[in-house]
Amino acid sequence: MANLTLVQAINLALIQEMERDDRVIILGEDVGPNGGVFRVTEGLHKRFGDKRVVDSPLAESGIIGTSIGLAMGGLRPIPEIQFEGFLGPAYDQICTHAARMRTRTRGGLTVPMTLRVPVGGGIHAPELHSDSPEAIYSHNPGLKVVMPSSPYDAKGLLISAIRDPDPVIFFEPKRIYRAFREEVPEDEYTVPIGKARVVREGSEVTMISWGASVIHCMNAIEASGRDIELIDLRTINPLDYETVMTSVCKTGRAIIVHEAPLTCGIGAELSARIMESCFLQLEAPVQRVAGFDVIMPYYKLELDYLPDTERIGKAINEIVAY
Repeated sequence: MANLTLVQAINLALIQEMERDDRVIILGEDVGPNGGVFRVTEGLHKRFGDKRVVDSPLAESGIIGTSIGLAMGGLRPIPEIQFEGFLGPAYDQICTHAARMRTRTRGGLTVPMTLRVPVGGGIHAPELHSDSPEAIYSHNPGLKVVMPSSPYDAKGLLISAIRDPDPVIFFEPKRIYRAFREEVPEDEYTVPIGKARVVREGSEVTMISWGASVIHCMNAIEASGRDIELIDLRTINPLDYETVMTSVCKTGRAIIVHEAPLTCGIGAELSARIMESCFLQLEAPVQRVAGFDVIMPYYKLELDYLPDTERIGKAINEIVAY
């Protein structure tokens, strides 16, 4: 076992998969000798050479278009987009081509591509560097969307993504890249895509979250002293509705926490599904604690935008008192 940060766990997963399968290649802006903007690919260029760790031009549509072609040709590319806000220029390639190629060719061609993207706020970055667009890409059939909240899950989920026969967007919460360490097996292992994790069991309330917000949920639960069950979705698409509904039917109360804007976020879909499946068991309306329906603000107001322990604690008090 190794005591690793999220960055180190992802780096280890990349090394092990590149050693195991010579079809795995990495490409993106500054991923080579520089090791990426967050140093996630640090040391890989020296270890595997410039044929497998490729510095690309500053052209997101080119990075993804090239990766789709490589994947269709039999390789397993791992393109990196430096920040989630830069996905826009590549949206057409991701959603029109990568997501639809299996259907378009009736299974004749697939796109086994893992798109790595740092995501979310909390690091005082400029505009287009702090958004949470997971709902946008989850709305596209053919794409799997993954967002880990811990080093252990990050390594196991990334290995699963790389081995998946279809395109996976692997969102990495940059706020917790180096926030804490966790025991991570040094040997290869996988965490299944599409299976949520029950972080802690409880009987009073079900709290559902993913990515960096899971850490704030844990802090809020501890501060509340309540017996709250916490579920980390881990995978946004496909989403493990069974684990969520089983928990909500048991507790009768649900709080959903995410960084993305409230309107049309994944929390809205979860809330609707909970109503459809657990209506007769609900003891209170579903609560959502989310980002506001505004553009992510700059430095001074950034932390006020993100769900924190105080806002989550208020939702706990309200739903228990209902």
